[in-house]
Amino acid sequence: MLTTQDRILIETRVTNDGPSVAVAYGLWFFLGFLSGHRFYLGRPVSAILQILSFLVLIGFVWLLVDAFLIPAMVREKQAEIRDRLTVEAGGGI
Repeated sequence: MLTTQDRILIETRVTNDGPSVAVAYGLWFFLGFLSGHRFYLGRPVSAILQILSFLVLIGFVWLLVDAFLIPAMVREKQAEIRDRLTVEAGGGI
């Protein structure tokens, strides 16, 4: 069982080590055609597929859809970090 102090430490690490929604949107805006936001959020396979899909114009639609998906992708990545830190702290899942 994790103590309150352990949980606070984990949440601090998630905040500091996890991805930022602002950075993800910045990468989406400036490097969207290179799928920079997907690489940043740890999704290299879908990033490469997105880059390849630009060749048939589907990628532009996908890029617009990503504008709405970025917050959920950030929360998912933060949850992965939180789970990993919880296991490392001995709290299990």
